[in-house]
Amino acid sequence: MGVAEVGCEPALGWDFAGPSAAAASGAAMIGYRDVGGAGLDLRVAATTAVAVVIEFGGRELLVDDADGRQALGGFVVGLPLAAARIRSGQAECVEIRLSPIRAYSLLGIAATDLGRGVVPLEELWGPGVRRLREQLAEAGTWEDRFALTASFLAQRDRPMLTPDPEVIAAWHRLLASGGRVKVSELADSLGWSRKRLWARFESQIGLTPKRAAMLVRFRCAATALLAGRPAADVAAVCGYTDQAHLCRDVAIFADRTPGTLHADNLPVIARDRYRAWGTFFQSPG
Repeated sequence: MGVAEVGCEPALGWDFAGPSAAAASGAAMIGYRDVGGAGLDLRVAATTAVAVVIEFGGRELLVDDADGRQALGGFVVGLPLAAARIRSGQAECVEIRLSPIRAYSLLGIAATDLGRGVVPLEELWGPGVRRLREQLAEAGTWEDRFALTASFLAQRDRPMLTPDPEVIAAWHRLLASGGRVKVSELADSLGWSRKRLWARFESQIGLTPKRAAMLVRFRCAATALLAGRPAADVAAVCGYTDQAHLCRDVAIFADRTPGTLHADNLPVIARDRYRAWGTFFQSPG
């Protein structure tokens, strides 16, 4: 499978590995352990991938999101996620990112049912999640943990549960264009009516085409802002009408201002996640 050791910084308290490809295409994994007791405190925003987080250190993750506060051993978040905060005294996690076109077959739940908050993993996968957490805790290496997780996903994969080919094509075109394609043009290119594309896309991806385009464009902007580019330049490059437009979208998806989205402002674990994925908002496909 192959595991890249992205960051192992004992002085700063984090053991980090990945990304590693899962057995199922359209999925990737990273892992991180708080070996120094620094504690986990992350503010996360919507991404262009469905994210699954599995804690295996015998603790729970405290999640504050659109639905309130929950203490969970694992959860999944879909594309409509509102900005959330995740905390733990000493977290040990495997994090999976799924392309939205693969999420239905691997999670067994329609994209629209994920909602804007987190969904506990045991609601999706039942008591098998507890056994997986135990196995991850017993494993001695990241290679073994990623292999266990990939096997768990493969056992739950239902390849027949896939979006329409036209929806898949629309999603890929949105990604390729950086979110800068009109819904009417997208529908015409597929031979569908705008109404049909809107309904099918939302039910199978979890967002309307317009909202998905906004999210993809935000991903482009967030990547540039985290790299330190000025907000005015980012707005122009990523297709915003002006800087105020960029500020509105950053507030919608991240509950932040553009000036606060900079890698130097991130805690160690967040920087490692940024380096691993290439960006917080990278989609595996």
